[in-house]
Amino acid sequence: MKTDRVEQQLEHLRALRTLSPADAAVAELRKALRDRVNVIVAKAAGMAGDLRLQALVPYLLEAFARLFDKPRDTDPQCWGKNAIAKALKDLGHAESVTFLRGFRHIQMEPVWGGEEDMAAVLRGTCALALVQCTDITRAETMLHLIDALAEGDPGVRRDATMAVEQMAGHEAVWLLRLKARLGDKPEVTGQVFESLLRLEGKSSVSFISTFLDAIDEQVAEEAALALGSSRLPGALEALKLAWKKSKNRALSPILLRAISVSRLDDAFEFLLAIVREGRQSDSQDALRALEIHSDSDDIRRRTEEALARMSRKS
Repeated sequence: MKTDRVEQQLEHLRALRTLSPADAAVAELRKALRDRVNVIVAKAAGMAGDLRLQALVPYLLEAFARLFDKPRDTDPQCWGKNAIAKALKDLGHAESVTFLRGFRHIQMEPVWGGEEDMAAVLRGTCALALVQCTDITRAETMLHLIDALAEGDPGVRRDATMAVEQMAGHEAVWLLRLKARLGDKPEVTGQVFESLLRLEGKSSVSFISTFLDAIDEQVAEEAALALGSSRLPGALEALKLAWKKSKNRALSPILLRAISVSRLDDAFEFLLAIVREGRQSDSQDALRALEIHSDSDDIRRRTEEALARMSRKS
């Protein structure tokens, strides 16, 4: 049966990982990249990227082009093209023509109740790969990424955000600040916050802090967690101030969790003080925020001491 053959071939490819040197797998992977079954092509492409087999780049390009011929039949769900694009990106391929083809590709396939585009992951991967292409100008790349930031699929918009971050420079900062102000799905806006914090450092803390009292609690949560995980100067103080000023009971545990995420000693002291001295509801929120460090003997000990002092106080 065909299914049995595919499983046997996939198992054979998995076994190639044990070959040493890795170049010994090239001939077998080259053959697999020409297979008619897209999952086999995808597996071979993934291994080519993981094993950093530069010799397979021409064969990856050949397979990629082939999978655009009647793509719904040759590469359902874009498994092959997705894996090849990622492998080429990981291998540092710097020619834009291949990635631009994937960047523009839409592949509608039948699903229950209609059709669905299966090429979103491909477009996002290719957006990220455009950053490393040396045959197009910076301005051209930025224009492509602006298109991707307005894409219909939130996953592509998130990948485009990371690509803009990699471009760096003032234009990247301005574009991401505008994206933050215009709004998007929380997961996209969260990525915008993280990218800005990496690009601008402490200069972005005050900007992102303005989102801590956003009407959309999910956006406020993304801003809080981005600030907390950044561990940047001023971020902890911004979170503490927001918690003290907030009148939104639903936001309080989110802010305390973000403070805990920072893993700074000042953050732990702040939370432990709430455990010892705060209102019961705040104390419980602080305890839950500290639970994410349950694997730390030190934090567990300090929490137990704070609870003991709270008990004596009551």
